[in-house]
Amino acid sequence: MTEKVLVLIVGAGPSGLAVAACLGEHGIPYHIVEREDCSASLWRKRTYDRLKLHLAKEFCELPRMSHPSDAPKYITREQFVRYVDDYVERFNILPRYSTSVESCEYDEASGRWDVRARDLADGGGRVAEYTTRFLVVATGENCEGVIPDIPGLRDFPAGEVVHSSSYKSWKNYAGKRVLVVGCGNSGMEIAYDLAYNGVETSLVIRSPVHVMTKGLIYLGMMLLKWHLPVKLVDFIILTLANIQFGDLSRFGIVRPDMGPLLLKAKTGRSAVLDVGTTQLIKTGDIKDGGSLLDDNGMPKKKAGLQQGSRPWKGGNGLYCVGLGMAGLAGISRDAVSVAADIKAAVDSMVGPPAFWF
Repeated sequence: MTEKVLVLIVGAGPSGLAVAACLGEHGIPYHIVEREDCSASLWRKRTYDRLKLHLAKEFCELPRMSHPSDAPKYITREQFVRYVDDYVERFNILPRYSTSVESCEYDEASGRWDVRARDLADGGGRVAEYTTRFLVVATGENCEGVIPDIPGLRDFPAGEVVHSSSYKSWKNYAGKRVLVVGCGNSGMEIAYDLAYNGVETSLVIRSPVHVMTKGLIYLGMMLLKWHLPVKLVDFIILTLANIQFGDLSRFGIVRPDMGPLLLKAKTGRSAVLDVGTTQLIKTGDIKDGGSLLDDNGMPKKKAGLQQGSRPWKGGNGLYCVGLGMAGLAGISRDAVSVAADIKAAVDSMVGPPAFWF
């Protein structure tokens, strides 16, 4: 049978949980489905051991609930997972786990979304069908690990090829030679973890990147809260970063033309927060694998979603949370906005509640 729901949220990571909490506070009924067997599966299953959040805890909160006052400024993966569990309990969020959405189609005649999902708990044999007035896609920016199809990679005979989401610790690579492809935060931290512990490590850098410290980004975020112009804040923290790191271009690290905070706001590309990696590059403990500069680093615009003031909203009751490339702070903002928009739409509905579904 087809189950009728007012709001269907796809994904029980931070994005989906945030929307669920906000809808619950508005008294709006919803269902939330998740293909994994737990909430926040990325944080529980596909993060490396040394991971800490790169932004201060006040910038990494979900709506309506702060981190504990005794939590450190930069919380660990384990602390964030505990926070998520407490969030689920506090807002009585009950995801339907092991439910993988396979298709979503909008029915013009009924004005509703027809959603087909598969129950993975019984081996994938049972199919669940939903019809919903509002559909919130909250599967996250990092739900799939992608290894590019590099010529010759499939015939690589010397060792294993792994995505960063499968990396846990340097201990699995002791006595080996490792090439880390990509200098985002994961790549830089993994390279540091390997090289610091004696693993022979090289790093390939493709695109221009801003190297900052946690303290500088924190300063920038605070200055923005005081309503200083983004370009002025970028100038301040870039000046301090250049004093601290010097010219990194001779080591293959080239800064983008746009400042780090403006770049994040316009493209979603984050600055790299240095944990000691640049010093190991300077000393030669991490070898530069060569610069592969490429201008094609921009994410595609989200099909069907608005550009401008409401990028989280599409047509026909479709919403998207967690794909704005703005981190946990962006998730919180979008979740509040989506819940408020659905609340306004529900308040304007006519007829008995049964008709709404």
